Amino acid sequence: MSEITGTTKLACLLGSPVSHSISPLIHNFSFQYLGIDCTYLAFDINEQTLKEALEGLRALHVLGFNLTMPNKNKILEYLDGLSEAARLIGAVNTVENREGRLIGHNTDGLGFMQSVREQGIRIEGRTMTLMGIGGAATAICAQAALDGVKKIHIFARSTSPHLPRIRQLAAALEGKTSCAVLLHDTRDLAALKAAMEESRLFVNATSVGMAPHTEGCILPDPSFLYPELAVADIIYSPWETKLLSMAREAGCTAFNGFSMLLWQGAEAFKIWTGEEMPMASLKEYLRQKKLLP
Repeated sequence: MSEITGTTKLACLLGSPVSHSISPLIHNFSFQYLGIDCTYLAFDINEQTLKEALEGLRALHVLGFNLTMPNKNKILEYLDGLSEAARLIGAVNTVENREGRLIGHNTDGLGFMQSVREQGIRIEGRTMTLMGIGGAATAICAQAALDGVKKIHIFARSTSPHLPRIRQLAAALEGKTSCAVLLHDTRDLAALKAAMEESRLFVNATSVGMAPHTEGCILPDPSFLYPELAVADIIYSPWETKLLSMAREAGCTAFNGFSMLLWQGAEAFKIWTGEEMPMASLKEYLRQKKLLP
């Protein structure tokens, strides 16, 4: 392990809860592997304590930081600037410190699309179905449209407070790209079945099925699945959700959100350092830690 000295910079994660996060493991390995004098910590910070935390981080001249639930939207109030992607998405998961100016980015969508490509799946010019309209779902939707997906069906609860934001995003994307974004109610199972039948990829970007409530599944039964459909679940705890098990049994290519986590972290790492995260060596390290199969 590299020694912490008087010149060591700080990067960190702000969220609540964060004790389960492997982001410190990922970033500290990468800093040490590349000989970058920086350490990464996780701090339990929620929306009520976020403003105070940012004042402290700015005063400490941190290299940058990540945000997870529940801070990805609240952070917008306190930043000095946003990348184009973050402004379009309306959520931030990565902040860089540019000589005291805090600039927000969103790397979730980039990380997700890289995880799709890792599976050998090409969805450019195709249709996808997306469950959820939270911060991660919004980022995935925006990046998919920017990367050339032809049509995106989004399913959400009609009572969700995020509906105005997703409608604004849909309008913005249809103005900037050739992608059609269609919004549906999650209770409309006929619309869900029709959407999935024309899709190359189905994505669960909700918390349904996440530990400790692992009995949950975003789909009512396996009849919605078919072998030509790829299925992604951004959850990675448990490693195999009920949805992914159901998808594999139906003959689908199925994968969880761990690769998305790694690649969005790699994008953040590059923003802070200008360096590529050593992904091959990192994955081998995570296998040794039994965090990857």
